Formats: sequence, C-alpha cells, structure tokens
Amino acid sequence: MSLDDNPENKQNELEPLNNASSADSQLIQQLKQQINNVFIGQEDVVDQVMIALIAAGHVLVEGVPGLGKTLLVRLLAKSINGQFSRIQFTPDLMPSDITGHIMFDNEANKFRVRRGPVFTNLLLADEINRAPAKTQSALLEVMQEHQVTLEGKAMPVPEPYMVMATQNPIEQEGTYPLPEAQLDRFIIKIKIDYSDSDEEHRMVKAVTTNQVGDQFSINDVAQQFNPEDIVRLQRQASDVSVDEAVSNYAVEITRKTRDWPGISNGAGPRGGIAIVRCARAYALMQGRDFVTPDDVKHVALPVLRHRVILSPEMELEGMDSDRVITALLEKVSAPRK
Repeated sequence: MSLDDNPENKQNELEPLNNASSADSQLIQQLKQQINNVFIGQEDVVDQVMIALIAAGHVLVEGVPGLGKTLLVRLLAKSINGQFSRIQFTPDLMPSDITGHIMFDNEANKFRVRRGPVFTNLLLADEINRAPAKTQSALLEVMQEHQVTLEGKAMPVPEPYMVMATQNPIEQEGTYPLPEAQLDRFIIKIKIDYSDSDEEHRMVKAVTTNQVGDQFSINDVAQQFNPEDIVRLQRQASDVSVDEAVSNYAVEITRKTRDWPGISNGAGPRGGIAIVRCARAYALMQGRDFVTPDDVKHVALPVLRHRVILSPEMELEGMDSDRVITALLEKVSAPRK
C-alpha cells in the first residue's frame, strides 16, 4: 500500500481544512452574536442573511415598516468594514438614478462617469416594488453579473456584493409586483415578523436608554471581518463537499414544485442551484466541510418561497407558499446515507 493510500495520511490531509472551517465558523458565530445584540429578536433573519452573504447571493426581505431592515444592513456593513448605500424606490425613480450615467464636465471639457449607488458592497433597495418594472430591471445586470454597463463599457462593482431589497406586504396601493425574472435573482426571501413580548421590551429599553431619537446606536459595533475575508469565505463555501445523493435531493425538491397540487408555476433549475449554494454556506457556518440532507432542508423554504406561484384556488383558501412548501418538504424523502 502506498503512502497516498494510507487512511491516516488522508485524514491528516483533511485536518487543515476542518480546522480552518472550525475557526471561520467561530468568527461567523461571533459576527451573528454581535448583530443579534443590536438587531434584537430576529435570530433567524440574521442567520438567513449570513447564509446569503456567504453564498454570494442577494436577499429579498418582506416585512412591515419599522422592523429594522435598514439597521440590519448598516450593522452588516460596519461589521465587515464594507461600503453601504441605500436607494429609496419611488414611482419617479429612473434607471440612471440607480446605475449612474455619462455626463459632460464643462470645466474639464470632457465626458466623465457618474457612478450610481449600486457601486458599493451592501446595497439596500428600500421598497423596491414602489418603482415600475423598467426601473427595477436596472438591477438585473448588476445582481447577476456584478457589473454595470454604461455606454458600452462594463464597470465591475466592488466585492463582496449583496443587494438587500425590501417590500411591504400589507400596502399594495401604488406598488408594482416584481417580475419573475427579478425575483429569481434573489437567492432567498426572508419574512420578518414582530418580535415576541420580552424581546420587544428589550428593544424599547435599548433605544430609550441614554439616547436621543429612536435610532439604535451602532458606534460600539466592532469590525469582525474585512471585505476580503468575506470573499475568502465565499470561495471556501464553494469548495464544501456535496455528495451526489444530497445534490439529487435538492434537485428532487425543486422538481416537485412543478407538479405539486396547489402550485401553478414551480421553481426553475436556478432554484436547485440556490439550494445547494445556501446549503454549502450553512454547512460552513456550522464548521463542516460537507453538506448534509438536513442542511438542504434547512435552507429550502427561504430559497423556494418566492420562486413558486400558487394556484388561484389555494389563494382563495388562504394558503401561502410557506405552508405548501413545508408540506412538500415533508413528503420528499431525504437520502439516509
């Protein structure tokens, strides 16, 4: 038997990766805890945002006003020492207000580029469904390609890059539904709900103690990572091992949405890809270098909830996509080995 075939040598080869994964997992948990100390009562939301960040994806957040969506992005940006921009979407917002444009500089007597707010690390697209489709579509290229084309010139955005878009689920007047092509660009959709009673009491106390105004102070938030560290984690997540049986499980879940009772339009292939990407990120957060079926099941709901369209009959019965997908996940058998 050669040295390469010796199981002890193979185990030794794996140890540096496992140790690195464990160290990164501890740093990620510290970052999550720091955000949770300020963004009170939304541990699941923070967990899912971290999954999307490490999976190099974008997030669609649905929740009523006042639940701290802007605060979450600001916390994340400061924690990774990244750039942060916010766009308030309105019906009169133009695509060039988002991406930027070429303008003539009279003093220099030449054309120059005015970069839009998309040139950042973390972009908050607030109330994205307030703008018409042509303005929403200005984000399609930058979300998919991480670049903006102005006058035929491709200009990359800084890495890491994540768009967090928000929409209000209870106010529909003056809004424009996001087209399927736009929704599919978001790796997950997060639903933010109200905190429980104890957490809301903590929140009120934190905001009203020795503080002017109603904004949380993030001055004490420490920098946990650099942008380069996040890019490294994203690359490391892409190397997390996925067994073929686990990959097939993700694909089977996605395919079941296409013929499941009550779903008129199911998820496309990008849904299965997103499940695997998020499962890899979640595995890395847990300190593992391999994906389990439970990882797939953990991320499937936020990945798929915005990729399916319910039948009119199900909507009339008051069903939502979460309940339908949850029932689907219970019926799809997970691999046992």
